[in-house]
Amino acid sequence: MSQPEYLIAGNWKMNGLGADADALAKGVAAGASSAPAVTELLVCPPYLHIDRVSAALAGSGAQVGGQDCHNEISGAFTGDVSAEMLADMGCSYVIVGHSERRDGHREGDPAIWAKASAALRAGLKPIICVGETEQERLAGKAEETVARQVRACTPDGVDGSKIALAYEPVWAIGSGRTPTRDEIAAVHKAMRDALEDMLGADAGGGIRLLYGGSVKPSNAKEIMTLDNVNGALIGGASLKAEDFLGIAATCA
Repeated sequence: MSQPEYLIAGNWKMNGLGADADALAKGVAAGASSAPAVTELLVCPPYLHIDRVSAALAGSGAQVGGQDCHNEISGAFTGDVSAEMLADMGCSYVIVGHSERRDGHREGDPAIWAKASAALRAGLKPIICVGETEQERLAGKAEETVARQVRACTPDGVDGSKIALAYEPVWAIGSGRTPTRDEIAAVHKAMRDALEDMLGADAGGGIRLLYGGSVKPSNAKEIMTLDNVNGALIGGASLKAEDFLGIAATCA
């Protein structure tokens, strides 16, 4: 059976106490059945809330994922979580390489490649994040930068149905600013070309490419209709069930 055309993923980041996570997950669960059939819903709560969020979403069809993972199976890595641990808790996806990890934790492309490989090892689908800084955008290097990150972070020979990539321009994260339609389309085309060059037309053409960076219900429709845009990785708007589901509804 083929996967849904669109992946709508919510990254809750470091937000919410237990009661908040319960309420948000129940809100998503209540509306999940009304999401278009072409969409797959995914929420990525803080690690310590995964169990309770999974319980709240049970039977709704919405999936649960992690926000990061370590590349090793186990060991002396205080504060880290392995991909196998996430899978054991019922996760089906994990985000790797988010710009906040690249910047705040100094994670480079080799580390992100290793995490994506670890996710696949554990049976998880990695969502590999790529994106340029404002300086790279102003220098005219956005497409070049993102294509390089795609090649460096995507495991060789991967089954295209087992991963997704998310374009998140660093300067747009949480800023309320978004690239133009043409800018988003150009970067997604560069991502697709890089993947097809690496993996072949069939595998590279089947990978879902998400857009992330100040996505909200008011701008989602125009973004989702662009070529090579197959979903969204949503930050702030995913913290309100109504907004998260409203973005999914634009994929109909």
